[in-house]
Amino acid sequence: MKKALVFILLLILPISFISCKKTSIKQEKIELSAAGATFPAVLYQKWFDEYYKEKNIQVNFQAIGSGGGIQQLIQKTVDFGATDVPLSQNEEEKTSVKVLHIPVASGAIVVSYNLTDNPKLKLNSEIIAEIFLGKITNWQDVKIKDLNSEINLPDQPISVIHRSDGSGTTSAFTEYLTVNNKEWAEKVGKGKSIDWPIGLGGKGNDGVAGLIMQIPGSIGYIEFIYATQNNLPYGIIENLSGNYIDPSLESVKEAANIELPDDLKVSIINTTSLNGYPISTFTWLIVYQELNYNNNTKAKAKGIVDLLWWTIHEAQEYNEGLSYGKLPESGVIKAENLIKSMTFNGEPILK
Repeated sequence: MKKALVFILLLILPISFISCKKTSIKQEKIELSAAGATFPAVLYQKWFDEYYKEKNIQVNFQAIGSGGGIQQLIQKTVDFGATDVPLSQNEEEKTSVKVLHIPVASGAIVVSYNLTDNPKLKLNSEIIAEIFLGKITNWQDVKIKDLNSEINLPDQPISVIHRSDGSGTTSAFTEYLTVNNKEWAEKVGKGKSIDWPIGLGGKGNDGVAGLIMQIPGSIGYIEFIYATQNNLPYGIIENLSGNYIDPSLESVKEAANIELPDDLKVSIINTTSLNGYPISTFTWLIVYQELNYNNNTKAKAKGIVDLLWWTIHEAQEYNEGLSYGKLPESGVIKAENLIKSMTFNGEPILK
């Protein structure tokens, strides 16, 4: 009887030992944090929901504007940032490690307004600049009427709406005005945050869209998807070639059809493309090239790299359904090279 018991124990013990050994090995749970641009926030919400379903990795994204996203990356309080404008030289000097710019989508900034019957207005840089400078104050101004003679414009004051937070959308919009209008360039200029001559401020694209909807006769600038989601009209804008272009996936794609630099820090505002929409922009995810900081583990670094790789490949299938342009093929190849350059403790993360 004793011999039989010993024999049974000898059979059970190795199995129990192996079982304990397996359960003691736990895979590190990866959870990532990010913050920044509201311009692509609708897209990122969709992306990160899908990524969680596919990979069981949670990405916590806060849409706080490009300026906030850049600052949080500089302070290393997020794993990556989101911005619609590349870091300035001054911002890059504040970082201890090289920052990579990974473009993941393109989109249009539209000039939207609240007018009866939702007319489709033609607008040019002169009219837009003078509205935001406070020089054109009524919808029946002769410059607007001459360009839109077929539309019955109301005798109604214009209320200007702009962003109140640091914003890549603002940077792109004011860049468009700066390169096309001398008075705007001299008096106001471009930037993520500027001293607005007039107007009410809204936080984020959703805040500006909300104010436009609330205030009859108002006008503001927002990302294309926020106009379409809220059934807000938007203008047809004159481009550099003198063509009036309706913002669309096709016209944004045309705007992005240019030679891209290896670092992918490029503006597509005021595109030279004949049929390109003139207030188009890329939006970037920004990340440190070296990921061994803030007690990051190699597994977490690999998680960041894997997510970035996914955003420029599988995630692109969701872009056009949400009115964002896909990354051009040349951009995908150059973005791959940037991601492949990412390291942990000096060693490449992607082999």
